Amino acid sequence: MSYGMHAAMDTYVARRATEEEMEDFHTADYLDYLKTAKVAMPDDETPKAFNLGGSDCPVFEGLFNYCSMYSGASIDAARKLCNRGLHHAKKAEASGFCYVNDIVLAILQLLRKHPRVLYIDIDVHHGDGVEEAFWSTDRVMTVSFHKYDGMNFFPGTGSLDTTGPAHEDSPGAHHAINVPLSDGIHDDQYFRLFEKIVSKCVEKFRPSAIVLQCGADSLAGDRLGRFNVLVQGHGACVAYCKSLGLPLLLVGGGGYTPRNVARAWTHETSIAINAELHSEIPMHTPYRSHFRHTTLYPTLAQVLGEPRKNMNTEKKINDIISSIYEQLRFVEQAPSVQSQQLPPDLTGWKQETEDRIKEEREQEESYRLAKEEGLGVPREYAT
Repeated sequence: MSYGMHAAMDTYVARRATEEEMEDFHTADYLDYLKTAKVAMPDDETPKAFNLGGSDCPVFEGLFNYCSMYSGASIDAARKLCNRGLHHAKKAEASGFCYVNDIVLAILQLLRKHPRVLYIDIDVHHGDGVEEAFWSTDRVMTVSFHKYDGMNFFPGTGSLDTTGPAHEDSPGAHHAINVPLSDGIHDDQYFRLFEKIVSKCVEKFRPSAIVLQCGADSLAGDRLGRFNVLVQGHGACVAYCKSLGLPLLLVGGGGYTPRNVARAWTHETSIAINAELHSEIPMHTPYRSHFRHTTLYPTLAQVLGEPRKNMNTEKKINDIISSIYEQLRFVEQAPSVQSQQLPPDLTGWKQETEDRIKEEREQEESYRLAKEEGLGVPREYAT
C-alpha cells in the first residue's frame, strides 16, 4: 500500500469458501471437526487422525472462519484466472501450520478449464500436500525446490528419487519433480536451477496454466530456513514464470521473519504488475521503524552478517539437473484433455456479497467514529 501499487491492480473482497467447495479435496469429517474444535480442548482429546494441537497446528478461536476465508480467496483467484498458500495440509489432517489446502482447491478450479497445470513451489519446505493430492494424475505436474535433510527437517519428504507412483502404468508416474537442496544456497545457484528445471518441465509437460507458491521462508534470515537467497533472487523466479506468457496464479506460503515476507511479496507484486519500486522503503510506511535496514533489498551482510556456509557444491547442482532431465525423458507426451464446463457464473452473487461486506465495514466505521467523538484518542475503537 505504501508504494501505491494497489492503484494499478483490481482488488476484490475475499469471500469465505463454502463447505461444499472445501470438500472438493478435504473430507467432511475433517471439516466438521475444524468447525467444532475449541481452544480449551486438551491435546489428548484431539483426534490424532486430524493432526491438530501442539505448536505446529494449534487450535485457535475462529479457526474454521480463517480457513474458509483464505481458501475462498484462492478459489476465486483461480476462477478469475479461468475467466480472463498453504501447501502442507492433507485431505483429512492439518500439517506444517496448514489447515485447509487452498492451493489444491485452486488447482482443482483451474483444471475445470485448463488441461494441464504446472505447480511450482519455492517455499523452503517440501510441498508435500499438493504433491500428494495430485500424485496419481498426469494433469498436474508438481515441482518443489526445498531444503531436504531427511527427518531432520520438516516434513522429511521430497527426496530426488521421489518422482511419482512407482508403477509405470500410473498416469502420475514421473510427474512429481523434487529439487532437494542443502543449507546456504545463493541466488546464482538457486535461479540457475530454477530456470533450467522449470524450462524443461514446460517444454515436456506443456502446461496451460502455472501456479507459483512464493514461500518467503527460503530467504536468507528466515527463522526456519537456512538459505542465502535474497529478495532479488526470489523475485527472479517470479519474473521468469511471468515471462513464459501463461496464465499465472501467485500464492503466498511460509515465512517466519515478517520483515522478509513484507519485502519479498512487495517486490514480487511489483514484478507481477510491471511496477518500478524505489529501493528505499517509503517514509510513510506503517511500522517502518521496525525495519533495521530501510532498504527493500538488504544485502547478505545486512541480513546475516556472515553468509551461511554453502553446502551445495557445483557437482551437486549439476547432478540434480541431470537426474531431473533424465526423469523428464519419461514424460513422453502431454495429455490431451477436453476442457470441462466452467462452474456456474457467480459474478452477480459475488458482487452482492462484496457490497454487503462493504456496507458492514462502513457501519462499523461509523460506530467507531461515534464512540471516539470527543475522546481525543484516534482509532481507540479500531478492530
